[in-house]
Amino acid sequence: MTELLPRIQRLAAQYAADTVAIRHHLHAHPELSFEETQTAAFVTRELEKMGLSPRPIANTGVLALIEGQPGGPTIALRADMDALPIQETNDVPYKSTNPGVMHACGHDVHTASLLGAARILNDLKGEFRGTIKLMFQPGEERLPGGASLMIKEGVLENPKVTSVLGQHVFPHLPAGKVGIRSGRYMASTDELYLTVRGKGGHGAMPEMNLDPVLVAAHIIVAAQQIVSRRASPKIPSVLSFGKIIANGATNVIPNEVYIEGTFRTLNEEWRAEAHQHLRRLCEGLAESMGAVCELEIRHGYPYLENEPVLTARVKAAAEEFLGPENVVELDQWMAAEDFAYFSQAAPACFYRLGTRHEDGRFASSVHTPTFDIDEKALATGPGLMAWLAIKELATK
Repeated sequence: MTELLPRIQRLAAQYAADTVAIRHHLHAHPELSFEETQTAAFVTRELEKMGLSPRPIANTGVLALIEGQPGGPTIALRADMDALPIQETNDVPYKSTNPGVMHACGHDVHTASLLGAARILNDLKGEFRGTIKLMFQPGEERLPGGASLMIKEGVLENPKVTSVLGQHVFPHLPAGKVGIRSGRYMASTDELYLTVRGKGGHGAMPEMNLDPVLVAAHIIVAAQQIVSRRASPKIPSVLSFGKIIANGATNVIPNEVYIEGTFRTLNEEWRAEAHQHLRRLCEGLAESMGAVCELEIRHGYPYLENEPVLTARVKAAAEEFLGPENVVELDQWMAAEDFAYFSQAAPACFYRLGTRHEDGRFASSVHTPTFDIDEKALATGPGLMAWLAIKELATK
């Protein structure tokens, strides 16, 4: 097994320029969630060039198998393909050509890396036992999440997957490094939609109206007690409201106020309980003030858990490939990822790929119009993923 490590490193370096070119193509042609038709077609062509037989899944997803020597287990490698509704402001040759759409979360990097890993693994398929499923997933950025749809269509069956690996860009870590955390890593996410209805009128005659702006303000402030006083201090929880529309004027009280927010946590039991507390608080507080509050909770992704035994193997293998100094321990993160569905269905490990330049460039956060990467990360990502896959097959 150890003799494969330098071969994988050499292949990763050999294919790095091609991987960068693939990333540039994907970055220049981003597509929104569940609209990745051209991206899927491109991925399919690249896989067919390797002699593989990809097939569609979850409409705009792509699934392919690399079959090594018979008799081994099956593991899955995942990359997401969708982009975000953001207008890119970077001035680079591979800038997005689709107005208002941008690969601002690094899914172009994920897809290019998995294609690079596939190329390496396909070259070495005579050297390992078992099967590798390549899962190119649509719709990570939009509910219900492409991962859930792929699972419903049986992506983890026939043959049954024993573990799932995925990676995600991390602009806070220099290229050449990766971050890993065992156990509960990322939060569940639920979307909150509130409508507070009262009786609008002239701002100079509040006694004639029932001010929904005042009611909404009380709800927004009071709802924070669900996190500060209802949640155990041992359970990370976040309640944030990011959109408020009270379409009145300086002298006009509106009839209603519309609010959007998010609730996130790392415990499914508390998550369900918090939903009940939030509903009672919003509806009860509005009623006590003479108004009405309608709350819609759109149930989003579950929390993401890196299975400890698998994650320990991934960390050890990453240290072999990159050196211990290039593998760092991550903190919990309250962002959400639909890879969580895979982590709830099979042993899984989701790790972070450093993309920041050593001098601090390419440090813009994901989901911003200036996000970009140090493409030295594309010499790390594919090779590491291929090495992790081969090591994991060998442990079964």
